[in-house]
Amino acid sequence: MNPPAGSMWAWLLEALDGAVFGGKAAGLARASRAGLPVPRGIALTCELVALIMANDAGPAEEINAAVTTLGPSLAVRSSARGEDGASASFAGQYVTRLGVRPDKVAHAVAEVAGSGTTASAAAFRARMGLDAPAAMAVVIQAMVPADVAGVMFTRDPRTGAPERVIEASYGLGESVVAGLVVPDFYRLMPDGSLLEARIAEKDLLVRIAEPGGTEKAAVPAAQAGAAALTEAALAELVHLAEHCELTFGQPCDIEWAWSAVGLSLLQCRPMTRWARRRADQA
Repeated sequence: MNPPAGSMWAWLLEALDGAVFGGKAAGLARASRAGLPVPRGIALTCELVALIMANDAGPAEEINAAVTTLGPSLAVRSSARGEDGASASFAGQYVTRLGVRPDKVAHAVAEVAGSGTTASAAAFRARMGLDAPAAMAVVIQAMVPADVAGVMFTRDPRTGAPERVIEASYGLGESVVAGLVVPDFYRLMPDGSLLEARIAEKDLLVRIAEPGGTEKAAVPAAQAGAAALTEAALAELVHLAEHCELTFGQPCDIEWAWSAVGLSLLQCRPMTRWARRRADQA
């Protein structure tokens, strides 16, 4: 199906205009068009999100048919104007809702958009010299039921050295991004040569819950201390890093996930001064 004429949403592949669909949607659209493994999704304009926040049932109904084609479990992410840009990534500043059922999408969109008006989001924008609040668009994607997930910098975020820095743990990447576990840590050269590996005791994971949302679960003791990534998986992540840098023409801050269908690219933003500070604080 295609959006009707004058619609305020688009398939993610077509959401290239950051002024209309926000920075995250535009980046993911560009990545999709470059052949990177981005999960299918749709992008909502800032105007549509504002109407949904106002509890306007009409706009919410407009996306129902598209959302149901994405599967029974969805990821709802912020895509503010200026988000994931070269000057500020906004990583961790806005709410993400995972494991959302299609019939709960409107509520999740309102929650994500509302996170752009919080005091912490306003303070971050002020530190970056940006106006607040930002106009908030939203991305809705098929949920990846990750077995292993994490983050990757295509340059060392502390030194800028041409190294791939990877953190990985079991389940959804929320356990890594939110600091719920000490993840496995790897440094590799662009050709895949391993410089450093630190395997952690990853005793907790986050997974999709029934009937929706996410839940924490214990990792079996025999698995907790084992490496989350195989050599083949590391090699594919190194290849993903190269592809992302070629696509965006600059070092990238990446969120990724492995599932039964293979490697997925969840987010790809430019490495910024904020990303480097975040790594220094980790």
